[in-house]
Amino acid sequence: MSRSVQPPRVLNIEDLRRAAKRRLPRVVFDYIDGGAEGEWTLRANCRAFEAVTLRPRCAVATPVCDLRTTVLGISLPMPLILAPVGSCRLMYPRGEEAAARTAGSAGITCTLSTLSGCRLEDVAAASEGPVWYQLYLVGGRDCAIAAIERARQAGFSALVVTIDTPVAGFRERDLRNGVKELLSGKLPAMLPFVNQLFTKPRWLAAFLADGGLMKFENVVIPGKGPMPYADVTAALEQSVVTWSDLPWIRQAWNGPIVIKGIHAREDARRAVDEGANALVVSNHGGRQLDGVAPTLQILPEVVAAVGDRIEVLLDGGIRRGSDILEQQAT
Repeated sequence: MSRSVQPPRVLNIEDLRRAAKRRLPRVVFDYIDGGAEGEWTLRANCRAFEAVTLRPRCAVATPVCDLRTTVLGISLPMPLILAPVGSCRLMYPRGEEAAARTAGSAGITCTLSTLSGCRLEDVAAASEGPVWYQLYLVGGRDCAIAAIERARQAGFSALVVTIDTPVAGFRERDLRNGVKELLSGKLPAMLPFVNQLFTKPRWLAAFLADGGLMKFENVVIPGKGPMPYADVTAALEQSVVTWSDLPWIRQAWNGPIVIKGIHAREDARRAVDEGANALVVSNHGGRQLDGVAPTLQILPEVVAAVGDRIEVLLDGGIRRGSDILEQQAT
């Protein structure tokens, strides 16, 4: 008598990580899982939470736990927002739409990356909850202004401007796996690495059914259409966000602006001075510059510098609900 095999239970982010590793080719899994250089900061983000200990007060009845909070005037059922993750369509068919749909059903805000394989209008339509749009300046100023206007018309409620990506991070896993060669579209260069894709036939079939090699649907180059996937590294180097860009971005958006990528008190104060409505203490999950401090370690410095003048959020290293509690208590 055969027994049905039950799917693994997902209780935390590490469970999802193991499931992704089983499903995805190595080149794709390492792209989403990896960090810059030796990945010290990636690991340190998690270790910072592991170093926190709780000091509970007991013998207190709590009939109802109310986790609700408000961010930028929007009520959320818990202090959680999905951060922007680029290239989700590599991981799962219509990945950004799936994330927005699931987040929206729980009333959680989903943040869409500029470097998305799904049209921002489709992502907004997929969510029943609030959606934010994360902005890179890839494609140039005119391209960014067009995307901002599309996001405004689609109903995105906040614009997240990422400031810590002057170049793409030096991700050694990607270099070893041949990401650059696979994205080049040139067969001789691809051949030593293309066999990785065939190790996961279910993923490959789903990826091809979803349209195959994607383009960045929200980076529309005038006269050329959506930016090809392979162009992103050079495009990031040519589109550094500086404080001098904030005035025209604010004028184009005319709504709440969140500055993401704050590492130090000086930049936190500058975000306040530039009229931002919120900031995110973030080191890009350790994917940009290795050797920077974990975000939980930076958080007290930033909060002390800005007080109650601006809303402060954090990402990096969060793997379970208790990490959110620890971040709130830090």
